[in-house]
Amino acid sequence: MRGLLALSSPLLILLALLVLLQRRGVDRIPALPALLIGTGLLVTSAVGRRRRRRELLAALRHDGDV
Repeated sequence: MRGLLALSSPLLILLALLVLLQRRGVDRIPALPALLIGTGLLVTSAVGRRRRRRELLAALRHDGDV
């Protein structure tokens, strides 16, 4: 299940890009929310992962001082 969730954001972005490449003019607008949401999910995931790694490293360094 996690693997499918991990692929959902990139697939959403890919789908939006395919629609943007195929359509012209005003017909492209419906693909923008999917592109923005997929990008937002990827950025949020990367920021959260970076924060958790930083916290883990700080905890490991703190435990090593004791």
